[in-house]
Amino acid sequence: MKRVCVVGCGGSGKSTFSQKLGEITGLPVFYLDVHFWQAGWVERKTDEWRSIINELLKEEQWIMDGSFNGTQDIRFAKADTIIFLDLPRYRCMINAMKRVIIYRNKRRIDMAEGCFERFDFDFYKWIWSYKKKYGKIVKERLRKLQYKKEIVILKNYKEMDKYLEMIKEVLT
Repeated sequence: MKRVCVVGCGGSGKSTFSQKLGEITGLPVFYLDVHFWQAGWVERKTDEWRSIINELLKEEQWIMDGSFNGTQDIRFAKADTIIFLDLPRYRCMINAMKRVIIYRNKRRIDMAEGCFERFDFDFYKWIWSYKKKYGKIVKERLRKLQYKKEIVILKNYKEMDKYLEMIKEVLT
């Protein structure tokens, strides 16, 4: 495990999971939101974004935290392990709402400079539709890679904790 992609719906716990996995493995964590967003929640242009991803992928070891379907092809190609946090949408919604309360008008460590936590109706619509729309795409991509990569699908916090404990045991 040297190159790990952690993907899943917004609010699934990708950043927290990635941080814990990074602490256990010693791998550097790249929070993709930090690189994608510009101040004021301005998206990067597609060419610029793919260029940034390609630069990050040149590193020998990493954990990349973020779904970003438009760059999964190049990230999954370089990864040796892909972890899909496939939590229920109600859990993701609750987590996203909690995040707004806790970090309102503050910047989280996994976000870009000038991007402060706020209520965003479109984001919640995306979370609600993720499983049916994007989750299916991710699962199909993972199905095609299942014999070439280590694929891990975790469906709840208990499974996430067990996985982290297992990695900790293997490495000690």
